[in-house]
Amino acid sequence: MELPKRVRIVEVGPRDGLQNERQVVSTETKVELIARLGAAGVPSIEATSFVSPKWVPQMGDNTEVMVRIQRLPGVAYPVLTPNLKGFEAALAAGAEEVAVFAAASEAFSQKNINCSIAESLRRFEPVMAAARDAGVQVRGYVSCVLGCPYEGEVAPSAVADVAATLFGMGCYEVSLGDTIGVGTPGKTQRMLETVARRVPMERLAGHYHDTYGQALVNIYASLQVGVGTFDSSIAGLGGCPYAAGASGNVATEDVVYMLDGLGIETGIDLEALVSTSLWICGQIGRVCGSRVGLAKGAACLTAV
Repeated sequence: MELPKRVRIVEVGPRDGLQNERQVVSTETKVELIARLGAAGVPSIEATSFVSPKWVPQMGDNTEVMVRIQRLPGVAYPVLTPNLKGFEAALAAGAEEVAVFAAASEAFSQKNINCSIAESLRRFEPVMAAARDAGVQVRGYVSCVLGCPYEGEVAPSAVADVAATLFGMGCYEVSLGDTIGVGTPGKTQRMLETVARRVPMERLAGHYHDTYGQALVNIYASLQVGVGTFDSSIAGLGGCPYAAGASGNVATEDVVYMLDGLGIETGIDLEALVSTSLWICGQIGRVCGSRVGLAKGAACLTAV
């Protein structure tokens, strides 16, 4: 199949990446990271999450972040809102797009948010209603689409059920997450083809973790069946909490490098992205989790 001519990247580093950092990341650093990503041409930047700081202390400055970021024309700044209270706080802080999340695995849903999949979806009904009233777009996330740390294999039909429910509730797009990074290209395509019978392929996004080094090939496999939106994290920020020491999110600069090589437009400046990657790693004292970032960083040092 002909590959898409253009791909939209949803940057999740400021939220999904930084929320896993053990040390406190300053509001100033978060705001500058978002500014640098926007300047590099990233079209959608997940800025923060409106969850209880008791559970995610790293996102406790969510309102301050939203108030302080300088919003660029044409750039979306979605935030995660797990319930109506979170949505109301996000709306008060100026959010124009929010995201809700559910799991395709019953065991994961129970252990992660202490309720069944059906219960979690019912909790979103007032969020969706309030979002419609406020003219706020809602994006849906589905976790464990290619495997669960508790159940193992997850049936594509189970993923399709959750994705179709979110889409039917009003989510403009549903991001399918390989939470533990166990997916391979064939399984990824079979899952997508099953989900696409219930949700249009152009309304699906891929969110692939790199725990087993499969994220890029899973993205390529997704491109082959028509997916045109992918989530990624600058410098590969964010580990896999279910595999000690393992990588989590695929690095944005690695994805853009591959897409550039395929002649697929993203509108993102790779060099600016790499510069941002090396900068944030220096700010938080981390080794860059991106192959492209490490290679280009080493090349710069050699040139000096």
